[in-house]
Amino acid sequence: MILSDKKILEEIDKGSIIIKPFNRKYLGSNSYDVHLGDLLAMYKDEILDAKTHNKIKYFKIPKKGLILVPSKLYLGVTKEYTETHKHIPFLEGKSSIGRLGIDIHATAGKGDIGFCNTWTLEISAHQPVRIYAGMLIGQLIYFEMSGDVEIPYNKKKTAKYNRKTTKPVESMMWKNFK
Repeated sequence: MILSDKKILEEIDKGSIIIKPFNRKYLGSNSYDVHLGDLLAMYKDEILDAKTHNKIKYFKIPKKGLILVPSKLYLGVTKEYTETHKHIPFLEGKSSIGRLGIDIHATAGKGDIGFCNTWTLEISAHQPVRIYAGMLIGQLIYFEMSGDVEIPYNKKKTAKYNRKTTKPVESMMWKNFK
């Protein structure tokens, strides 16, 4: 079951969902809207290797915005830091973003119970489109969990994305080959 706005507020009051910064006006009927942070990243190499730590370069989105180019992958980050201790968070693109031809995640829309961080976005565009830091980019939806979790994500020794950051994070797939 998806949490309603009232239930999300209850869970925020209990501390089982944390969203910073939180603004009530971004709470939808069953989701919370998140914003694009001011940093993007791109891989330094044109050809990526799943067994290699592919390095990225960071850059700030200018005030006048940045035009996304089709066929390029941009890593973005949410302005919001979140923690989810009892529910399964899903990050989806806002419909207005999709209607501009922007995808915000290729495959990684689901978080885990115990995920405590900003969200890295895998941004691509179907045609050139200008984006801006701080614009609404996605929405978090929270699902009820059935049963107890043995080890939350933030306690897993094998978790690859636990380091708190305000920057986009590159793929850590290479760690699976160690």
